[in-house]
Amino acid sequence: MKLILTQQVTGLGEPGDVIEVRDGYGRNYLVPRGFAIKWTRGAEKEIDSIKKARSAREIATAEHAKEVAGRLKALKVTLRSRTGANGRLFGAVTAADIAEAVKASDGPDLDRRRIVIGNPIKTVGTHRVSVRLHADVDATIDVNVVEA
Repeated sequence: MKLILTQQVTGLGEPGDVIEVRDGYGRNYLVPRGFAIKWTRGAEKEIDSIKKARSAREIATAEHAKEVAGRLKALKVTLRSRTGANGRLFGAVTAADIAEAVKASDGPDLDRRRIVIGNPIKTVGTHRVSVRLHADVDATIDVNVVEA
């Protein structure tokens, strides 16, 4: 099955890429979740608009990504969350919460899909989170979760 990616999918490609996948994977996973659309000649024209939107918010070069990584490393990110007994959170901290906290800390505007949370953050304390800025550049952020 030939598809056009609308979002980044790890291991497959970036938005606007034309990929070939098995029918069941495309029909049952990628298309229903909005990660891809079916390839047609008309949809081929949409690739340009997808790539233009991607380039507008994308970190274009590795040098720029390294600069942003340096800014993130020096950043102190604090996230306030409601807690219950023993410092456990009500729910978990999401990538969107972290992106918002980075922006509130005078950091760069990050796409939540670039933030990788290894283990779910469900307790108060300092947690390490990874950010994929570029194909060759990853950054880590120390997120301090405190009681609200």
